[in-house]
Amino acid sequence: MYAVIKTGGKQYRVAPDDILSVEKIAGEAGDIVEFPEVLLVEGEAGLTLGAPLVDGASVAAQVIEQARGPKVISFKKKRRKHQRRTRGHRQMLTRVQITEILTDGKKPSKAAAKPAKKAPAKATEAAGETAAKKPAAKKAPAKKAAAKKSDD
Repeated sequence: MYAVIKTGGKQYRVAPDDILSVEKIAGEAGDIVEFPEVLLVEGEAGLTLGAPLVDGASVAAQVIEQARGPKVISFKKKRRKHQRRTRGHRQMLTRVQITEILTDGKKPSKAAAKPAKKAPAKATEAAGETAAKKPAAKKAPAKKAAAKKSDD
């Protein structure tokens, strides 16, 4: 089963458990967001094409993180005029995981939201604690004897 959704002025082909980056959507990590603009749904009942949207269809997703995209450099120049302008831009992005594709006006289920994986965070904390327990003993560098000046 898959669907084509529209968000942020772009169209995405999504299926359950897909992870994608979309333009910024309001919400914290772990929140459930709903994409109501569904252009096409393909499933057991066949293909349903909207005109322009599929009635009663929506896609539910869970916010993974709010992040920023790569830096895009905008450089403008007018030749022979010593006129240059450099600008950088980083787009705000939201990474989401598609939980379910809903039809017939259904609402997203709470059970579809999978808990965020926190095991890597615990492993990092444990590594930080062991590093704190064993401070490395640093030796002072040996002092060098001053070079003697000779009178020639």
